Parts: sequence; structure tokens; C-alpha cells
Amino acid sequence: MKAANPSYRRILAFLFFSLGATVAFAADNQPPPGFTALFNGRDFANWKVPEGDNGHWKIIEGVIDYDAESESKGDKCLWTEREFENFVLHVDWRIKETPYVNPNVPYILPDGTQAKDIKGKEMKMSLPDSDSGIFLRGSGKYQLNIWCWPIGSGEMYGIRMDRNTPAEVRAAVTPRTQADKPVGEWNRFEITVRGSTVSVALNGKTVLTGAQLPGLPTRGRLALQHHGGKRDGKWNSPPSLVQFKNILIKELDK
Repeated sequence: MKAANPSYRRILAFLFFSLGATVAFAADNQPPPGFTALFNGRDFANWKVPEGDNGHWKIIEGVIDYDAESESKGDKCLWTEREFENFVLHVDWRIKETPYVNPNVPYILPDGTQAKDIKGKEMKMSLPDSDSGIFLRGSGKYQLNIWCWPIGSGEMYGIRMDRNTPAEVRAAVTPRTQADKPVGEWNRFEITVRGSTVSVALNGKTVLTGAQLPGLPTRGRLALQHHGGKRDGKWNSPPSLVQFKNILIKELDK
């Protein structure tokens, strides 16, 4: 029997790849063994929609869609009903568009400090930007950012910017690499929280490696962040023009 020629092997590889992609798409919001789906692709079971939101958090074709214009008078974030302690969390997300140009994007160094010019002034850049994130254990301070900054998504801004936090902790919550895909494409977080330690992979690349966070609450709810606002009909800060799917959690023992 003759071995398959290179062209035939390439065709087979293409067919297998296409089939695999089809299967992955068909399995959206279906948990693999050991995981539980926090979003079923149909409704907001397991979630608490902000009171008075008026339909701005919505579901479109199997994804959670947000337009950053919740009409809630209180917290506008989308929170889980349950609290969690130790877990592995998968979240697929994408930024839909970036109509706002952020004039204050910092140049962040690997140690978490912000670069300064020769006069000692912090350097800022103007870049198209949208902004959201994942809140861990009930606290906005312990947020994994989703945005368009060059430092990349997965940063914990609330920790990095806390001047009372030790330098080694601020460095630990600064992404090791920028792993975001272009605006409009889907990204995947894999977030591991155990005790006071948080690790994050983005699109298969490790961005936070075992950050030790001494003030992290022991348990709490998760949230998808609202960000942004308008003045005179125009965005005055980066809006959460985002979508989410495949929100899957595996709870861990202590």
C-alpha cells in the first residue's frame, strides 16, 4: 500500500481541522467533565441582572452582550448568584468595538510602575479603548482587566495602583506578556484562584503566575464589569462594549 502523498495529507489535515472547529463551535456553553456552566446560552439563570438595567445586559445568539448603557441606579455589573472560593474559571470574551479614544493610557513597565519621561512625568498614550473585566470573590479591587492597553488584558489594576501594596505584589499582577487578540476576535481567560493565589492564562499564554494577594477575600461572587459613560451623547470613558460566552467553572478543594 502506497503512503499518502503530501497533497492528500494536507487535505485530510484541513478536513480534520474544519471538523474540529465545527465541533468546538457547536459545544459553546457546554461544560467539559468536571466543569459547570455558569451561562447556559439562553437566559440569565445563575446571574443577577442589575435592578433597572432595562435590557442593556442581554443575550444574543448564545452570548452575553453588553452595550455599556445600563440604566440601573446602583451597581451596573452582572453578578453571579452564588459565591465561590477556590476554582478554575474559563471565560471567552471579545471586545466588539472601540469608539472611544483614551488619552491617558500609561506605559507600564514589567515591575508594574509607570514609565516617566526625562522630566519625571508619567508617560501617556492616546489609543482606542474599551474596558471591562472579571471581578473575583465579590470585590472590584480584585479585577482582571479586559481592555486595549499595550500591557494586555489580565492585569489587576486595582492592586497594581495601590501604593500601599508591596512592590513584589504589584509586579506579580502585571501581565508577563500581551496575549490579546485583535478587537472583534474571541479571547479565552483561564483563571485559577486557590487560597490567596491567582494565576491567569490568556489564549494559552500565562500572563499572571501565582500572584500572592494577601487581602483577597476568602470567597465571594463573580462579576462581569460595567465601565463607561456618556456626556452629551458621546462616550467620556472607555465603554464595556463586550460579549461573553463559555463561562465555565470547576470548584477546587482547599
